[in-house]
Amino acid sequence: MGIPISQMWTVSRYVLTQRLRGRKRYPLVLMLEPLFRCNLACAGCGKIQHPVDVLRRELTPEQCFQAVEECGAPIVSIPGGEPLLHSRIDEIVRGLVRRKKYVYLCTNGLLLEKHLHKFKPSKYLSFSVHIDGVGEEHDAAVCRKGVYDIAVAAIKTAIDRGFRVTTNSTFFRDADPEQARKLFDELTELGVEGMMISPGYEYEKAPQQDNFLPREETVHLFRRIFSRTKAAWRFNQSPLFLEFLKGRWDLDCTPWGNPTYNLFGWQKPCYLVDEGYAKTYQELMDSVQWENYGQASGNPKCANCMVHSGYEATAVQETFTTWTGFWKTASLVLFGSPSTQPLSDEPLMQLQVNSSAKSGKACASSCSTEAPAELVELSSRAS
Repeated sequence: MGIPISQMWTVSRYVLTQRLRGRKRYPLVLMLEPLFRCNLACAGCGKIQHPVDVLRRELTPEQCFQAVEECGAPIVSIPGGEPLLHSRIDEIVRGLVRRKKYVYLCTNGLLLEKHLHKFKPSKYLSFSVHIDGVGEEHDAAVCRKGVYDIAVAAIKTAIDRGFRVTTNSTFFRDADPEQARKLFDELTELGVEGMMISPGYEYEKAPQQDNFLPREETVHLFRRIFSRTKAAWRFNQSPLFLEFLKGRWDLDCTPWGNPTYNLFGWQKPCYLVDEGYAKTYQELMDSVQWENYGQASGNPKCANCMVHSGYEATAVQETFTTWTGFWKTASLVLFGSPSTQPLSDEPLMQLQVNSSAKSGKACASSCSTEAPAELVELSSRAS
């Protein structure tokens, strides 16, 4: 596992404390979005589709700290947009590190080398660089040439300067298992601490709606990817979640596990489904009918979702609060997971299938190769 012992200990102690206190619902990771602005226009992302006046806005450090205190999660993930475009992102990170929160600053890497001097290496800070493939495959996914080389150079520099570096990779319908394994090899050779992987989610505002996988195809893809594995690969995720992706472990979504706070407030119900906002974290927890979300609920918006932000929290809870989850995780850590087989040769763990998804490519010809003109101007000013 590509997760530091200190972080695992903090999370396990936190989870067990919540259970001992009798809390049924508690957060594991706060998804803190301090802005929606970005310097890329990826086909599978809907964040930059907001109006320009919204893209100009930023959360203040004080707003971020208030959200962290309200929520209380031990881990804070900072996605976006591109967080390094935020005019005070270094202040936000310093404040979170002082609070001893484990911070994952998500970035596409384009500005990482330029802004690296603003940060100090810490066990509480990791740069999570978005990498969706090797070379041209990644460039196609983010709809701009040359991004992969810049991101790889930034990863090398950050590691050389003593920073923790992880990666996050999203796989869509046209993903090639052989290329995915090649990506894992290259990232491992670069020396990243761990890799996070996830299937894409059906963002309603994404410019390309035919990129996304139904559940059965997601399992089929990840079984093919892990049909051959290497001991050197390290993933920044629970082993149970990886087994879930392969259809070997049954998990249901924990929609409150990764609450989201952004420019509009606390997003209902989760990072991936947008059904309004609450003013406070407590209002979010009290006002949402949580039983109406997650794959088991029958909600069509959740039918095909297998994304880490919904299921990783469940995997962590099962690891630290159930004997079956604990022993399964221990077995996977000690002995690894056996190579996977095609769907026809191995049963799925109660995966219900929605066959209505369409087929397509991750970055079709209608996808712009650059961000909109107004966005480019905003990004260049901020950077």
